[in-house]
Amino acid sequence: IFGPVQSLFKFKTFDEVIDRCNNTEYGLAAGVFTKDINKALHFSQQVRAGSIWVNTFLALGPQVPFGGYKQSGFGRENGEDGLHEYLEIKSIAIHNDQKNS
Repeated sequence: IFGPVQSLFKFKTFDEVIDRCNNTEYGLAAGVFTKDINKALHFSQQVRAGSIWVNTFLALGPQVPFGGYKQSGFGRENGEDGLHEYLEIKSIAIHNDQKNS
């Protein structure tokens, strides 16, 4: 299955939710709906995903990098980070013994 999928699971602790999110080989995006800002921040900091949405879904903009962790993609799209995917860095060092004229 590919696409937005909503899964509903029963849980006893909030840390159990975080463990379930992190115990997968994928990490494109995750979201949480809560009125508790501390839980939202804890979730955002602990979940290994490229995008975290709190009380919203698919909040994307052209200036915001989008891409996943783990087996969810290669690099980032959009924003400055997305631009770097099209660039290659090259270092050049030249030693020149000639005197300036």
